[in-house]
Amino acid sequence: MTNTNANTIAVATATTATTTARTKPPFAPSHSDADLVHQPIGYWSSAAAKAVVHHIRTMLAENGLTQPQWWVLNQLVGHENGRDRKDVVQVLRGYLEFGEGPLEHDIDSLIRRGLLTQAPDVPDAPLRLTDAGEELRNRVAALQERTRAEIHEGIDDADYIQALKVLQRMIHNVDGQAWHH
Repeated sequence: MTNTNANTIAVATATTATTTARTKPPFAPSHSDADLVHQPIGYWSSAAAKAVVHHIRTMLAENGLTQPQWWVLNQLVGHENGRDRKDVVQVLRGYLEFGEGPLEHDIDSLIRRGLLTQAPDVPDAPLRLTDAGEELRNRVAALQERTRAEIHEGIDDADYIQALKVLQRMIHNVDGQAWHH
């Protein structure tokens, strides 16, 4: 016996996914080269940051993670004996100006969800990924690769490198501070 409700839902879902698939028009710059040279870098770098971060955070949220939680999970990869909480917070505290307090909250949330473990009665016990935490991190890492490919579509490595060098030089020119591992 066939479950017609399940079949109807499956067909409707497939049809909806096909008809609502976002088709993007081809990329075209907003202005001519002669006009682009006069466009404000502050506006365009901020607009790019907002769009890219939103895209990444949406993918992470669809997988039950905030961006800082994703960063925490990644800080534990390759540390079979665990990693000191203070070290993890120290590395991440400057990321997008999140600070230490929210990172501590995110670590505690990951522990409550069973994605990390830390011995509760041992001061300074190392943080460790649980099997569930490692599975989620590995699954999201694969999605992150797809997301990176979407962001980099139509941009070759040489252009990407040049764009980062230009932005880093601008930061340097105005005595700004930026760091990323």
